[in-house]
Amino acid sequence: MRTPHVERGATPVNVAGTGGHARRSTVTTHERIDVLLSLPGRSPEVTIDDTDVSERKHPHDEEKGAAKLQQEQSFEESSEETTYVEFEEGDPSNPANFSYARKWAITLAVSFFSLIAASSSAAYALGFPSMTRDLNATQFEATLGLSMWALALALVPLWSTSFSEEFGRQPVYIVSGVGSVLMHLMVALAQNIQTVIIGRFLGGAFGSTAAAMVGGTIADIWAPSERGLPMSVFAIMIMAGPGLGCVASGWIEQNPHLHWRWIQWIHVIFYGIFLVTFPLVMRETRPGVLLKRTAKKLRKKTGNMHYRARVEDQIPSLATLMYISCTRAIYLLLTEPVVAAFSVWAGFAWGILFVLVESIGPAFRSVHNFSTGEVGSVFASMIAGCIVGEFIQIYQEKLYAKYYPTKGPEARLFSACLAAVLFPAGMFIYAWCTFPSVPWIGMAMGIFVIMTSLFNIYVAVFTYLADCYGVFASSALAGQSLSRNLMGAIFPLFSEQMFSKLTYHWGNTLFACIATLMIPIPFALYWKGPAIRARSKFASQVIHK
Repeated sequence: MRTPHVERGATPVNVAGTGGHARRSTVTTHERIDVLLSLPGRSPEVTIDDTDVSERKHPHDEEKGAAKLQQEQSFEESSEETTYVEFEEGDPSNPANFSYARKWAITLAVSFFSLIAASSSAAYALGFPSMTRDLNATQFEATLGLSMWALALALVPLWSTSFSEEFGRQPVYIVSGVGSVLMHLMVALAQNIQTVIIGRFLGGAFGSTAAAMVGGTIADIWAPSERGLPMSVFAIMIMAGPGLGCVASGWIEQNPHLHWRWIQWIHVIFYGIFLVTFPLVMRETRPGVLLKRTAKKLRKKTGNMHYRARVEDQIPSLATLMYISCTRAIYLLLTEPVVAAFSVWAGFAWGILFVLVESIGPAFRSVHNFSTGEVGSVFASMIAGCIVGEFIQIYQEKLYAKYYPTKGPEARLFSACLAAVLFPAGMFIYAWCTFPSVPWIGMAMGIFVIMTSLFNIYVAVFTYLADCYGVFASSALAGQSLSRNLMGAIFPLFSEQMFSKLTYHWGNTLFACIATLMIPIPFALYWKGPAIRARSKFASQVIHK
């Protein structure tokens, strides 16, 4: 990560034992740093009136007056200068300069958190048979718990990510981990379905950190040219997690001594492992927070209140950050054609993912008479689809490097165009294999193709929007995340009723036809993307070199 910008005229000040580098800026503290996000103005400068000095006749008095004036001017200049604390070149406390081993330890730790959260989101559904029996609940009430998790993923990150700007990433991860443990305990010990539904929503709220903040953590410590592999690890964890959790949960549910409560207890154990190991490998990675802490120590140590981090002058209050985070994401979702188009497409795909999680069990049990454990094993096709999707992404990165100079951000869309075709193809395969006369592997192959496409859609949406919107990428991604997870919350609520009316054959065929209608979306963006971005108030401000 590059060193923060230093204003013209800034002079270095050696600060021992701070882990940072202070620079004295020629900008006085009463001047506004940012037009939109400025601090309240300080008191105006005191103007020294030198009329009396110039009127003095005695040469000694004149000399003393001039010396006094120079001293006052020097004191005033010194007292009103802001000294910004910055990282020295090669400073080991700078997250960008962490050792290679430390970077990978952090990457694997936060990705492990994502894996547990993703697993928990879907594994819950495999426990429906014993849960509905033990709690005297309906299938729809149990499905509400699945939807509540997705709803929390949609709503909570809109404002919760602002906490990392104020307090840093490390404490947010720890609070999220503790909260996740408590909410899984709440579900595991629940005596009624209402407690389960509330626990699932709160569990999704705490688990949303795994989806919303890991990408930023990786960006904190890895240079852009190095992020490919770490981001791929994160993407595999977040996408393969549901399949992995369901594979294990199917056999847990089938065991008469375990059932649905032990699905929750297993996740409690893994969250506990995360909480024990995380502080050992994790370090704060938010540069602005580290510099703010250093500036605070310097102010306390020296008594000089003009030691500051730039984020203290350039970043608004936490309440303002939360307001901007919520409103700008929704504004971009509703007004930006690129964000809206990708959000609808990715949202529909995410809705299908949650439909599969909810319906694969009943479908395989009714069509092929699978046991619950065998149903769980079918979800291994999801994991295989994500792995193949990653190999496609490796080739996509080569195409991006080759065509970016001429195509710009649209060079990210080759894999998305392939995924647009594979997605309905997988849905048709799955739909037209839902007959007892067709071997079960046909339905599994359909799931495999669907997950391969979903993996590439997920990665393409993130990388393309990040390239298009630059400094506004977080808001653009938050907007599509809102749409994507809302679809994930809504689709399972009507899929059971739809399949009971249309059967799995025609219900999935309907989904496949809708996916077919969405094929043109990435192709249209590849063809007309530059023209659309040129008319965008936000994307047009991003310069692509």
